[in-house]
Amino acid sequence: MSNTTDTATIIPLDNVDPALVEALLDRAFEPERRQRTAYKVREGVEWLPALSFAVMDAKDMLVGTIQCWPVALNDEEGRAHPMIMVGPVAVVPEQQNHGYGQALMASALAGIDERAPLPQVLIGDPGYYGRFWGFSNAQTAGWSLPGPFEQHRLLVRCANPAVLPEKGTLGPWTR
Repeated sequence: MSNTTDTATIIPLDNVDPALVEALLDRAFEPERRQRTAYKVREGVEWLPALSFAVMDAKDMLVGTIQCWPVALNDEEGRAHPMIMVGPVAVVPEQQNHGYGQALMASALAGIDERAPLPQVLIGDPGYYGRFWGFSNAQTAGWSLPGPFEQHRLLVRCANPAVLPEKGTLGPWTR
């Protein structure tokens, strides 16, 4: 990590004013972000506090966030296969490329219970998320989302990929 992240602090996201989080997300992704398919996938569910974090710089300014969400892949038989949707990972534009996003990803993934890990899914760059965290699109070709998306950017990370359904639709998990 760069010197910038050496002086940063990662804190639970629920310790941050939600208005500040929304403002950061608007800056990182623009207000139209709410129209993206990822928002439809997690519609109606709350983010997971134990896996969602913020990063504060040396001046205690919010510079990045990550949220994780309970989602499910609903297979062709109607069974829900619970998963964790990772993202958005957001860093204010002027602080990008300083390691904040990687630190947030590492924090979120470290919080997943290794004794019974749920598969993690995200929409993102396969090269980047594959290289650093083992996400892949090898198992997602038969999956669909409730809106437009680029199939090759639908990624999953799973300790045992054999448990993943070949086909299904990703959406909110409401237990």
